[in-house]
Amino acid sequence: MHDSETVRLGVVGAHLRGLPLNHQLLELGAQFAEQTVTAPEYRFYALPGTTPPKPGLVRSPQNGGSIEIEIWNLGFTSFGRFVAAVPSPLVIGNVKLASGVFVKGFLCEEYAVAGAQEITHLGSWRNFVAGS
Repeated sequence: MHDSETVRLGVVGAHLRGLPLNHQLLELGAQFAEQTVTAPEYRFYALPGTTPPKPGLVRSPQNGGSIEIEIWNLGFTSFGRFVAAVPSPLVIGNVKLASGVFVKGFLCEEYAVAGAQEITHLGSWRNFVAGS
């Protein structure tokens, strides 16, 4: 594989354009591809005690909603560097888009959302931040 090949990475929180961690994507040469939504299979939470504030996305096919997501193209080497820096309880996994396509993206270990504020009804991290 060559670094000219890319991985499609979905972000739903602090890495969104204009938010505090977006610079991490830009510094790795990521290119914005599109804004879309997840399949209606996710629950979304505001994780307590994170700096900067971060959300947790948990797949819940039976009772989830659609969440706004940005898709970024990232070279393989840069993707590896990015993933290596993702802090627990966040993980990179497969996120299903409304189109049915899966991309790599941020998910959250389920234990971390116990007691967290659920914000699925807001539909996006930007909506939560705007109301905070």
